[in-house]
Amino acid sequence: MRVWPAPDYTRITFELDTPLKATQRLQASPPRLVIDMEGVTAPPERLASMLPRVDPSDPVLSAARFSALKARTIRLELDLKTGVTPDVFTLPPVASYRHRLVIDLYPAVRHDPLRALLDERRRAQADRAPGDPGNDLPPSRAHTGPAPRGAAPPGVFTIAVDAGHGGEDPGAIGPGGTQEKDVVLAIARRLHAQINQQADMRSVLTRSGDYFVPLGHRVARARRARADLFISIHADAYIEPHARGASVYVLSERGASSTSARWLADRENGADQIGGVNLAARDRELRRVLLDLSTSAQIRDSAKLAAEVLHQLEQIGRLHKRDAEHAAFAVLKAPDIPSILVETAFISNPDEERRLSDPQHQNRLAEAIFSGIRSYLVRHAAAPRNPAV
Repeated sequence: MRVWPAPDYTRITFELDTPLKATQRLQASPPRLVIDMEGVTAPPERLASMLPRVDPSDPVLSAARFSALKARTIRLELDLKTGVTPDVFTLPPVASYRHRLVIDLYPAVRHDPLRALLDERRRAQADRAPGDPGNDLPPSRAHTGPAPRGAAPPGVFTIAVDAGHGGEDPGAIGPGGTQEKDVVLAIARRLHAQINQQADMRSVLTRSGDYFVPLGHRVARARRARADLFISIHADAYIEPHARGASVYVLSERGASSTSARWLADRENGADQIGGVNLAARDRELRRVLLDLSTSAQIRDSAKLAAEVLHQLEQIGRLHKRDAEHAAFAVLKAPDIPSILVETAFISNPDEERRLSDPQHQNRLAEAIFSGIRSYLVRHAAAPRNPAV
């Protein structure tokens, strides 16, 4: 049994050797979800010892407990902090996982990422002392490479920073046991902080902790925040441990640019199966996002962004591919947002796994990606989508 609290929902997962039949009942007062599970032979006290500690900061869940109903049937009671819309579904075995029962608890009032971003920005402004020069810093123009042709336009650019994988989906795992989901979240947080230090830029994270976000939701969150750019951060893996170096990918309209790019896109697009998505309940908006064809202009702008980021990554380490690769990554399919997927290094390479685990190297990677973003905005961006925020 695993519990994954997130800002906008809490996931509870049971993993079992055989399929599990479950029925649910929602109580309004006090708010509680009752789930009866058939075919469980373990006694309640043993199951109770498996209960993870409920995080006090969990936005939905306050307590969980088991009780026995009859032979081979147990009851799980979930005490809730607020009204919820539960989504209970099963997943067949995939990758290293066996049969799973998934309980997603969505608050009745859904999390708004754009409102959260604005509230965070206002709190940061309020925390600054009067007269602090940070309140009226001019837009930063620091970047490496050739001199810019012109100044960046006024306003605030919104950058969606996407840490790949998370929660039930660990991503690639290095020979030393380092999990991709942990490394890329650390890099994403550093990039998020650097962007938010700029007066003309702000960042929104598609995930801020160790929980799973479906691919379509990542794209939808960026679009709801009216992001100007989408940066997805990953750590590559290959069957041979000597593969090394960073790569940057953009969406393809005509198939993958190489066999390895197609293989990687297939692996990354399988994240929903591993992380666990209730395909039967996927709403119309997400289906439209995943099936929407990106415009040629979006792909052209994405390629320019990829070139700037590759140039900066080359300053701090080896590149696996000097030019941007193309493949049909689902997470890059926002038709109106230039989007790239950055493979920071090969976590399957023991040397690169050690560097990816080093906070100083994580910071260097974040700085390189940030410099590439800044250079793209200075050279190519027309205007932010939210200039008045």
